[in-house]
Amino acid sequence: MVDLFAGCGGLSLGLEQAGFTPWFVNEIVEQFANTYKFNHTLSDEHYFVGDIAQLNERIDEFRDLFDGITLVCGGPPCQGFSMANRQRILDDPRNSLYKQYLIFLSNVRPQFFIMENVKGMMNKKDEILQNFKDYLGEEYQFDYAVLKAQDFGVPQNRERFIMIGNRMGIAPKAIFEEINKNKRDPFVLGDALFGLPHLEPKKEKGQSGVEDIASGLTERDFDYPLTDFYHFINGNKVITKLYNHKNRYNNERDIEIYRRLPQGANSLHESIADIMPYKRRNEIFKDKYYKLDENQICKTITSHMKFDCNMYIHPWEARGLSPREAARIQTFPDDYIITGAQNMWYAQVGNAVPVKLAKAIGDGIMKVV
Repeated sequence: MVDLFAGCGGLSLGLEQAGFTPWFVNEIVEQFANTYKFNHTLSDEHYFVGDIAQLNERIDEFRDLFDGITLVCGGPPCQGFSMANRQRILDDPRNSLYKQYLIFLSNVRPQFFIMENVKGMMNKKDEILQNFKDYLGEEYQFDYAVLKAQDFGVPQNRERFIMIGNRMGIAPKAIFEEINKNKRDPFVLGDALFGLPHLEPKKEKGQSGVEDIASGLTERDFDYPLTDFYHFINGNKVITKLYNHKNRYNNERDIEIYRRLPQGANSLHESIADIMPYKRRNEIFKDKYYKLDENQICKTITSHMKFDCNMYIHPWEARGLSPREAARIQTFPDDYIITGAQNMWYAQVGNAVPVKLAKAIGDGIMKVV
């Protein structure tokens, strides 16, 4: 398979767990690509770290690598899928990467493709179907669905637009029927967090490189509780290291807000009325702070966590979620190591496709392969 806009590798990893072999990877952000490389054994010629438009311009250099590709997958970043946006999708410069994805498919012509994207693409579904027909012709059949990650065990509220196509004469609806056979009850947030070590906030601002047992370590020895959730994300592997479980600096007011808020409460809760900033604009900032509920699925993990975790307050500790906790909620296995700067750990995890959602999609396609 080829993974475009691969990020740190969530979509790839789920498809790999379903039986596909990563063969060629494109990612423009070097730091994200480095995480992918760190966790895979592909040689450098199987990576294109740069703009997909440049990859398309140089496509002939990679013809031998793309010969016989079963699957191309990717989620092109798109900001122009609003109902209020009246112009055609392909005319909106914010969607240039979507267009480049279509160009890549038309050049490589894999047996199958997956496009993963925001739920808002449903607003333009008819236009999107026409775009794919214009670029791929009559050889391909394709269809779409909005899939909920929580329907496949992921302890998170995350809905994604998934388009699947093929030129093998297989009805796409049959593929989605196979995908839906993988549905199961979701785990809840508490399942993902259970048993991980307590963390304290960093004592001083600007100490991103500090390593200590109190605020967390990039790597440490650790015996995981072998729960159902552990086996869900790790299978039967025995993992004895804890990675990326570090806290960040928080000021005293934020720590006090974290401590006072009950689970499931936001910035409007009476417990923090006397110390809540932005009081005159409370309604606007009602989600400035949110304490997660351990008995519910988590709210959508996003890359905003690289700025702060005020909307992702740990349910029973006065801190935000750690990058490892966010990765668990995204169903990354515990031995998948996020590299780079600490704040960028959050960005990589937040941008990823939940691994077990990707596996469910991969399992559905593999049934018909």
